[in-house]
Amino acid sequence: MPQHSRISTTFRRSIAVGALAVAASGLLVGCGSDDSTATSNPSTSAPTTSAAASSSAESSASAAPSASASASASAPVTSPGEAATAPPAQPEEVPGDFPGPSEVPVSADGQKFLDALKAKGIEPAADGTMAVSTADFICQAKAEGKSDPETMVFVTAMVGTEASAAGKELTQEQATANATTYMDVAHATYCK
Repeated sequence: MPQHSRISTTFRRSIAVGALAVAASGLLVGCGSDDSTATSNPSTSAPTTSAAASSSAESSASAAPSASASASASAPVTSPGEAATAPPAQPEEVPGDFPGPSEVPVSADGQKFLDALKAKGIEPAADGTMAVSTADFICQAKAEGKSDPETMVFVTAMVGTEASAAGKELTQEQATANATTYMDVAHATYCK
């Protein structure tokens, strides 16, 4: 290997290692601790962490003592380490309908779909929202141009999930027959 090539490779490696060291140290400096040295009683003396910091703090404190005094008088007093986003001392009351209504109302079209399913011998689980969601999926798949066999795979899974939520157990044949009924009824009464 020629001398020039070895020097060039060594130089490149040195540069790469140096850049990596700078990046790593920058990352470590950016990930400082969450310690707070603030106290509830402001003082005019600067902390003695370093000579440069204290001399710059003293010079800024002597240059504008009235500004720092007025700022500390209006600032809220917090305990050391208390975050600025600490929860209030008295928590807010939780609304009565939290986390939301227990039943979601079914639209008129959804009710027609549920009634048509019941007429075909399928009893939807709970308030029928899962069945209406399945009908929404069927209509969306139709609007996107998906084939019926492709849609049928997901509808069969949704029908099985709904039956499981209702505490029923379906065989594969029952789930497929129910999924076919869901698709037929959704296309006839729900999809527009």
